[in-house]
Amino acid sequence: MAVTNRKTIRRLLTALLTGVAASAYFSATVVAAYAQSNSLQSLEPNIPAESKLMLAANELVYDKDAERISAVGGVQINYAGYKMVAQRVEYDQKTGRMTAIGNIELIEPGGNRLYAETLDVTDDFGEGFLNALRVETTDNTRLAAESAERVGARDMILNNGVYTACLPCAEKPDRAPLWQIKAQRVIQNGEKHTVRLENARFELFGQSIAWIPVLEVPDHTVKRKSGFLFPSMSTTENLGFGLKVPYYYAISNSKDLTVSGTGYTSQGFLLDAEYRQRFDNGTLTLRAAGISQMNPDEFTDGTSDAEVKERGMIQSTGAFTINPRWAFGWDVMTQTDNNFSRTYDLNGLDESVHTNQVYLTGMGDRNIFDMRAFYFDVQDSNPRDTEENKQAMVYPVIDYGYIAPVPVGGGELSLDINFTNISRSNPDIYTSSGYDRFRGLDGRMARLSAEAEWKRTFITDGGLSLTPIVALRGDALNVDMASPNSIDPARYLYGGGFEGDDANARGMVTAGLEARYPILMTTANSSHVFEPIAQIFVRPDEQMAGGLPNEDAQSFVFDATNLFERDKFSGYDRIEGGTRANVGLRYTGTFDSGYTLHGIFGQSYHLAGLNSFATDDLVNAGANSGLESDVSDFVSMASVTTPYGLSLTALARLDEKTLEPMRTGASVGYGNDRLQTSLTYTQIAEQPKYGASEESTELQTSASFRLTQYVSVFGSMTWDLNNDVVSRRSAGFSYEDECTIFSLYYTDKRDISNTAANDWQIGARLSFRTLGDIQVGDAPQGNYRY
Repeated sequence: MAVTNRKTIRRLLTALLTGVAASAYFSATVVAAYAQSNSLQSLEPNIPAESKLMLAANELVYDKDAERISAVGGVQINYAGYKMVAQRVEYDQKTGRMTAIGNIELIEPGGNRLYAETLDVTDDFGEGFLNALRVETTDNTRLAAESAERVGARDMILNNGVYTACLPCAEKPDRAPLWQIKAQRVIQNGEKHTVRLENARFELFGQSIAWIPVLEVPDHTVKRKSGFLFPSMSTTENLGFGLKVPYYYAISNSKDLTVSGTGYTSQGFLLDAEYRQRFDNGTLTLRAAGISQMNPDEFTDGTSDAEVKERGMIQSTGAFTINPRWAFGWDVMTQTDNNFSRTYDLNGLDESVHTNQVYLTGMGDRNIFDMRAFYFDVQDSNPRDTEENKQAMVYPVIDYGYIAPVPVGGGELSLDINFTNISRSNPDIYTSSGYDRFRGLDGRMARLSAEAEWKRTFITDGGLSLTPIVALRGDALNVDMASPNSIDPARYLYGGGFEGDDANARGMVTAGLEARYPILMTTANSSHVFEPIAQIFVRPDEQMAGGLPNEDAQSFVFDATNLFERDKFSGYDRIEGGTRANVGLRYTGTFDSGYTLHGIFGQSYHLAGLNSFATDDLVNAGANSGLESDVSDFVSMASVTTPYGLSLTALARLDEKTLEPMRTGASVGYGNDRLQTSLTYTQIAEQPKYGASEESTELQTSASFRLTQYVSVFGSMTWDLNNDVVSRRSAGFSYEDECTIFSLYYTDKRDISNTAANDWQIGARLSFRTLGDIQVGDAPQGNYRY
């Protein structure tokens, strides 16, 4: 065959593939019309010039006089990743039209499949026609149409199109899918970049449930387009039924705005607007919401929800990168009262405590810097903001960590620096079981702490691992806080010798040694590692123990997870002093059958000096912890993992004399293809000095069970065993297949503090893959099967 003929055939095949790909492009565009999301291929296929072509047919005819090229019988084409078969392919050089006839099937490089009976397209792709079109995409969406045509090099039209993201029934392929969309005509405008649906119907279980006479949406080339988004609904105790309709406004390529209006049957109209802008180095958001409540008396008398009629908030966030190592940002909110965002369940702002902060962070290969200022917005129903005014304002707290890049004395040298500057307007005090706890004093405190630690590990010939540790720490404080005994002498009394009303300094030197001796034992089908661990830390007494404010070391739990910590306090305001030894055994066992065992058991001993955990403290940190005596309680932890989806974990702290359980916890989890469940038990003995006047025992459980391939039920419950009351429960069911999710749930909770405006809630979610969601409340999310 002449070279010119081969070039003509190559032009023919390029025209053919482009014509079919154009149809596939448009079908995917229709998918985007419904989903408004997919990013699809361009109109012309990307065929490199050096691509090799494979053409096979029973007969190839070149009619020079008629200027017609024909491939007849079992035509197979493989070109640049495109694979196509047809019964006949013809190209008329006079008219510039290309046709393919009979069982056309095209597989694109991306995996999409297109089927048609006939194709007729001009070689400039300005005009074209497809008959009996069917498209299957790689993400399991399907499109069919009686015919498709391209008109005037601008418009693409589908006639009697049907779209769905549901797979056909394997047993009855002719049965209508769970849902589908039918449109009499679908028109894509190449100039306006829109897709117009005419006489469209949404069908569910083969029945038409919604009719849309005309709908015009942006095509896939438009990444963002102004317009209404899917509405959502909610049902709550004091707000009633709510319908939320959001409108999205694309201001520019880097700016947009979402305005949402929500109508509540009990409280009226809520307006919520969020502005977003993206810069080269970060993002900025500004949000505002407000409502004039119709029926404030629906809420509990005496609460901020009932007392404030005109309610609103303003919030802003920012996150910017200065360079690859440094970043700064903020999250700040102010509102008319302290419970508005939580009551109206504003997404992202409905937590019980909203943390306002401004930050600057830096990270290097061996160091890290973090500076933050905080204001804690406590969202409760108290109209006087009592709890919020007790919170400390932090301006700022700075943390710096550094690890030397090269060994120092053969070991690792690290540096840790913390600077904290806080103030508080109202004291935070409460009494439990006759013990006063001063969680916060009014006034100001600034503290600078710096600690350097050096450690090096030596391993003897016998396998003994020895790690000497040396640590130096210093603190400088400037405190101007009211003395606990000056607040209300008739009500509160502190016997710890408070010294936090002037400039102070303290230091700590620690020398320690850790010894580990792992022992490996093996059998024919298992291996076991027993590792005895012993530590000793020699240091002087904690200076001014209990005489300084304690803001960041109030939370304290002694268990197996911190048995081997050098300083067991949770923050910088307290320093563990005195000589202490920690002794324990760690075990790990693995079995060929798939079982894994893990356990820790040990005890801590105060050997000399002042026991920091037995000293008076503003919050009695360490009291009733199991470390306040010279010989600590026993602590242990054990876990079992099985190859059958069952796992068990248990923790315990036992009195060192009576072995009475002081703090125990156990959890059991199981999961298989149909059942996912967990059960957690927690028991904490009374800790009167620490603020717990009675024992706390709680049982938490949750489960999800798949009844059929697509239907599941789920539920959870929290049971307060001490008071014999269910404090929280929820239940629901869900249907989930490859294209549809429907879930319905109910939840309620026992609000002891009376801080929540709504005690119960009903939620639902109906989601059609590629189309969007319809929600009622905060329904649980699901995942589509692919």
